[in-house]
Amino acid sequence: MSKKLFQRTPVLDGNDVNAKREEIRSYFHTTLDYYEQLFETLRNDEAYYVKPITLRHPLIFYLGHTATFFTNKLILAGLITERINPKVESMFAVGVDEMSWDDLDTTHYDWPSIEEVMTYRRTMRSIVDKLISDTPLTLPITWESPWWTIIMGIEHERIHLETSSVLIRQHALQYVQPHPAWQPCRKSGAAPENQLVTVPAGKVQIGKSNTDPVFGWDNEYGHHSAKIQTFQAGRYLVSNQEFLAFVEANGYGVEDHWEEEGRGWLKHTRAQYPTFWLKQGNEWYFRLMTEEVPMPWDWPVEVNYHEAKAFCNWKAKTSGLPIRLPTEDEWYRLYDVANLSEVPHNAPAAGNIHLDYYASSCPINEFPQGEFFDIVGNVWQWTETPTYPFEGFEVHPHYDDFTTPTFDDRHNLIKGGSWIACGNEALKASRYAFRRHFFQHAGFRYVVTDTPAFQPSSHYETDKLLSEYAEFHYGDTYFDVPNFPAALAKLAISAMGNRPAHKALDLGCASGRATFELAKHFDHVTGVDFSARFINQGVQLVQQGVLRYTLTDEGELVFYKERSLANLGLDDVKHKVEFFQGDACNLKPILTGYDLILAANLIDRLYDPAKFLANVHSRVNPGGLLLLASPYTWLEEHTKREAWIGGFKRDGESFTTLDGLKEILGSHFRLIQGPQEVPFVIRETKRKFQHTLSEVTIWEKIA
Repeated sequence: MSKKLFQRTPVLDGNDVNAKREEIRSYFHTTLDYYEQLFETLRNDEAYYVKPITLRHPLIFYLGHTATFFTNKLILAGLITERINPKVESMFAVGVDEMSWDDLDTTHYDWPSIEEVMTYRRTMRSIVDKLISDTPLTLPITWESPWWTIIMGIEHERIHLETSSVLIRQHALQYVQPHPAWQPCRKSGAAPENQLVTVPAGKVQIGKSNTDPVFGWDNEYGHHSAKIQTFQAGRYLVSNQEFLAFVEANGYGVEDHWEEEGRGWLKHTRAQYPTFWLKQGNEWYFRLMTEEVPMPWDWPVEVNYHEAKAFCNWKAKTSGLPIRLPTEDEWYRLYDVANLSEVPHNAPAAGNIHLDYYASSCPINEFPQGEFFDIVGNVWQWTETPTYPFEGFEVHPHYDDFTTPTFDDRHNLIKGGSWIACGNEALKASRYAFRRHFFQHAGFRYVVTDTPAFQPSSHYETDKLLSEYAEFHYGDTYFDVPNFPAALAKLAISAMGNRPAHKALDLGCASGRATFELAKHFDHVTGVDFSARFINQGVQLVQQGVLRYTLTDEGELVFYKERSLANLGLDDVKHKVEFFQGDACNLKPILTGYDLILAANLIDRLYDPAKFLANVHSRVNPGGLLLLASPYTWLEEHTKREAWIGGFKRDGESFTTLDGLKEILGSHFRLIQGPQEVPFVIRETKRKFQHTLSEVTIWEKIA
């Protein structure tokens, strides 16, 4: 098939600046041309304003959205200073990512006319074209370059080339029409019987580096590696024919095949077969983008995650094999064993992708790739993996909500690309995720393995207090004040000298930084805090090695942070650490025999500090140490006035907390170091910080 290739995403390095300008100019205009040509498949003006599905905006929104995206991002990048049409740019700014299948967008907009939107697009085109001519260009184009934002706008338009084609496919036939530039495949025959192919064990390395010369979205950067056990995978994508057996076995009517979320979707939609299937009498038909055709049984079935998962559950029960969807890691292993490489710039792809062949999917046995077919191309493939950030993930400041709203364990990754996946979408590194009830040009392949599916955490702590403490313990240094928990641990370890260092207790450990720091010196460290929410941060670091949280900049604006034990030099001590919830005034008997107890910023938050201090000696070995740190901020909301151990007048004289400590601890401890002031800073917002001095005393238990 001789067909002009749709331009690939540009390589962003090189030596010829003028040539790169023209390559990007061509990439920009051809992308917009294809996108506008897609809308020529709409039959009349009404087709732009009637919603194809209730959960999404009408197509007039998507015609305007990609153009206003350019304007909004170029303003952020400082490339332009004046808006084209603020009302339009606000109306078309944000699409609909429905939380559930029964979310209804009831907002009523006074949408502009098609000609108004096209006029806006032409104005935007002219502005961007001039920017491409005039903006200073230095190669390579990096994340920080203003040119990155121009490429971002083009790649965003290519994403919507696909998502808009799905909506057109879901439109009533009366609103669409065939188009010579969007011709589907006309091949169909008997579907091949699926076979299992063994995939040998191996290791996958995923994640782009900042020096990668091709544009990527934020979630592609960072690093992740995994060892993959031997598994088997279907040679082909699941075909319409293979899926028919599930339909005929009443697969949509047996709840046991469906996961809990899938059962909810099924009950609401009352689906009986895939959404792109149509039944007329005894005959099955298939909906393409602009027409209905007799069912091509040898094409891949196109379903949402719930349907794909239910099929796998059914097939596992009927075959007795451990069948499931592949994980993202397993898909990368398939890519490697198929010996695939990126879509070439000057030759057709090795699969039905990037519009190189058809404006539809095609038979599942047309594009061999190693021992498999369609590892890349034809339709996207659902995975078991909810999207999550790689280690080192950062958001781009000009599109801070591209990925982060999907870190909710409700968006599953799709891999491999479809026939219309272009630009960044067609790259090996691309990572796109949709809600599990969502329809895309997506099908699936199944795998057979006893290995459980890897379920990474995508959780970002958003509770303000917990996030502030995560930053306080593991985050950046502010105003040159050293990390407080680490500073206390360093003081404690120094004071230990040659004393035994078997067990330490970090009491009031909060998020746990000092617990890990003490483990550099002690054989075993226990972190105890009254708040299970704080302890969970330490537990998460032990289990996953990574802590993710949001920090407030101002108002509702936040940014995303990630800290790892490895980057803090603490990964090799996590096996010596454990965390428990506990009350410092009523500790369990097992918590005893310590060579060191560290109690940081604790005593002025206890309901009965004297009780704690009077009994703490029973937890410390003879010759062991007790380190107390506190700003002595006595507040009745934490400690009743009569329970304060200092900070008041007694017998007409000032009685400090240090006086109280000496009085209570004196019979079992002697003060060997301090008092000394150790500062700490807690970040509340970008421009508001707490700066506090904590008084540190170190006490030795008298033998």
